[in-house]
Amino acid sequence: MAQRNISPWLKQALELGPTLAFFLVYLRIKDDSFVIAGTEYSGFILATLIFIPILLAAMGALWVLTGALSRMQIFTAFMVIFFGGLTAWFNDERFFMMKTTIVYGLFAVILATGLLLRKSWLEWVMGEALPMRHEGWLLLTRRLAMMFAALAVANEIIWRTQSEELWVKLETFAFPAALFVFLWLQIAALQCYMIEPEK
Repeated sequence: MAQRNISPWLKQALELGPTLAFFLVYLRIKDDSFVIAGTEYSGFILATLIFIPILLAAMGALWVLTGALSRMQIFTAFMVIFFGGLTAWFNDERFFMMKTTIVYGLFAVILATGLLLRKSWLEWVMGEALPMRHEGWLLLTRRLAMMFAALAVANEIIWRTQSEELWVKLETFAFPAALFVFLWLQIAALQCYMIEPEK
């Protein structure tokens, strides 16, 4: 299926909407407990279970509308389903909180492994969307690997030492915002490596 372009606003809504939905559902039921099939679940765990089908529905809509899903979207969905399932099975919210550490940590390891091989797997994924010389991609990959590692460490510290509600707020807003600002600053700093389109 050929990839099709859709409204950037709709694309953003489908990509970010499930996380925002999780946050709103969590705020609504965070202090409640629910008995399902004889087992009592916290509001956090129920919000996690609600989040999974919302995420899958949004990804399905994105695939139908655009004809494509990125590798990162598929990987993230797999991790959400896997750790969301563990969270429900063991009735322990820590599994879902650890997901963020593992996702960011894996991204850091994957990018660092590519650098050891003198390759930028980030360039392989994003090269067509962002034309840049190979040296620029290596710099961006190195910096992004360090950023992912820092976010993994930060998440591990936060979920172990802070309240569940604070973790949810930081996971929903602070981590994505920090990553967005970091990428924006890096792209601005690497302008000298950008390849201008031929006239």
